[in-house]
Amino acid sequence: MKKFINRILGFSLAFLVAVTAAGCGGAQNESVVNVGVTDSLGGVNPFVIDQTEINKYAVGLMFLPLVELDKDLNFQGMLADSVTTEDNINFVVHIDDKATWSDGTPVTAADVEYTVRRLASPVVSNTTLMLYAFEGVGDDGFVEQNAESISGIQVIDDKTIQFTAKYPMALTTFENTYARYLHTMPKHIIEKFSEEELLTAEWFNKPDVVSGPYILTGFDNDHYISYTANKDYWKGAPKIEKLNIRIVDSSQVLSGLQSGEIDITHHTMTAIPQEDYESIEALADVKTVYGSPITNQSAFIQTANLPDVRVRQALLYAIDRQKLVDELLKGHGEVVDGFLSSASPFFDSSLEAVPYDPEKAKALLAEAGWDGSQTLRFYVNSGDSTFVNGAQVLVAQWAEAGIKVEVQTVDLATLMTVAGSTDYDIMAVQYTYAPVDPYPDAGWLLGGEGSWTGYADQGINEALAKTQQTSDIEEIRDLYSVIDRKVQEDVPMFSVYIISAQGAVNNRLSGAEPSAYGFFNNVQNWELK
Repeated sequence: MKKFINRILGFSLAFLVAVTAAGCGGAQNESVVNVGVTDSLGGVNPFVIDQTEINKYAVGLMFLPLVELDKDLNFQGMLADSVTTEDNINFVVHIDDKATWSDGTPVTAADVEYTVRRLASPVVSNTTLMLYAFEGVGDDGFVEQNAESISGIQVIDDKTIQFTAKYPMALTTFENTYARYLHTMPKHIIEKFSEEELLTAEWFNKPDVVSGPYILTGFDNDHYISYTANKDYWKGAPKIEKLNIRIVDSSQVLSGLQSGEIDITHHTMTAIPQEDYESIEALADVKTVYGSPITNQSAFIQTANLPDVRVRQALLYAIDRQKLVDELLKGHGEVVDGFLSSASPFFDSSLEAVPYDPEKAKALLAEAGWDGSQTLRFYVNSGDSTFVNGAQVLVAQWAEAGIKVEVQTVDLATLMTVAGSTDYDIMAVQYTYAPVDPYPDAGWLLGGEGSWTGYADQGINEALAKTQQTSDIEEIRDLYSVIDRKVQEDVPMFSVYIISAQGAVNNRLSGAEPSAYGFFNNVQNWELK
């Protein structure tokens, strides 16, 4: 974990580097917009990155996804102009006829097919897109090395491609799990690289052919990502010449907004400390926007290390989550159990959250024969200062019930490495389950051995499968209620709270507004007054 003073020095250094690399000078140079975020970057190579939000958006500014959610949770075409299915097995994607690469070459279905085929290579070994769902892809998510085709990914014509699933899949699941995260690459450029070279080629660090509104000019994983406008963007040249994503410590967001060195924040990539909310609201040149409660501060329990359900239940009964919402979040949030918040069309309002009951927690621990000698390792994101404070409250409450817990704060990239290793007892991270489709996240997190929880349940699996076979909102709501009630009972994970996050935007910037979804969808229309 980096020490705080290093983050301060890093922030100053990053700003100087960004000024040099991008030719910007903060608020003094009106051709530049700075997006302030607190998550660290994992990389910009689409074949290597995981799908954490900052990675997704950093790449998406250059290489458009097929579709994206807008701020109202509707799917908006990005590279594609339509995605359809008649049987929930075959999904037909049509690429916008106007879509072109920045060198003038049309974006085609062949680009999409080639990208998917290389993502499915065992050499590339990227598991984040879960391609095992499609015909011709192994259950491990891979095809043969240097495969020349995939039976479940078929080019129909220059602008049309069909994906064929192995089992029924809701259209929203296809759109949210695959179409939102597939960043199509230019086949005519990257086919010169071997599969091994796709992992390390320098071209991905400064690609000169893109489909999106911006071209990457430089980045530092801990400090900044800088872009210049793609003046040949097929949806219209961006009005903002230079765009920077500034990676800062959460304690620096307020000062950045005050000085004008940060123009806008993001509801989920920017963890603004709750203690700064009122000060930001008071800034004369800044507009604040509170989002719907969709950002879940989730805690995942590695059930292999805590196999007794009574101990896991005790962890939940021992903490006062509503107090955290009232005092830590200043009321900007809610307490629920399971995956769904009140923002979801599938939310079951009749499911009451487990109450704070420390005596119940002690009784459960006694039944389980818990002697209090074990110290649990609790990993949290150092970039989320609000929850770093909240974690200490949880630790104190667990201690009162007889559970010793030690907090280990690490940056987001390290936290994801720890999560993948499953070498922890409890791990907390802000996790935005798409309100319109929590299916892939629920399936993964409750997917048994190898998942973040190591937990699986047949009843949950059956309910999840049924969500893919219907479009009836009431029926889907009932199925997710089954899942959430079982999660509440067995506690392989729990929601500490769900945040109604604060976002902020400088009044000099028009056409842009903080939102969890759709943030960059129309970034080409952002404009400085």
